Amino acid sequence: MSDPAADALAPSLELIESLAREAMASLPAPWRDPASQVVLRVEDFPSEAMLEAMDLNDPFELTGLYEGIPLTEKSVSEQVLQPDMVWLFRRPILDEWVERGNVSIGELVSHVTIHELAHHFGWSDEEIAGVDRWWE
Repeated sequence: MSDPAADALAPSLELIESLAREAMASLPAPWRDPASQVVLRVEDFPSEAMLEAMDLNDPFELTGLYEGIPLTEKSVSEQVLQPDMVWLFRRPILDEWVERGNVSIGELVSHVTIHELAHHFGWSDEEIAGVDRWWE
């Protein structure tokens, strides 16, 4: 017999990462391969340094973060010091998921992932809307 408490466990870091990778793999063809070159990191919370850089005091205010130079601003003559990275923060994502109550965890993780990748690609709001139907 299944334990009802076990079925009520919050989504793990691994599940959040898996859902984010699914979102990346489902991007339209021109964006799928470049997205796969971005390092994906999932942590429970952003670091203190990240919060300071974003001028935030509450770690629950940040569901994701892009670190890198957008493709629209990169120069082939610049030396790459670190890979482009998308961070997802599980606990703030879970809080937003519970507060909303009207989206699946997969939909929310996909939305946050695509939003952070949009920074990498240098997308406009219209371009984001063409890939992420979140606001419809």
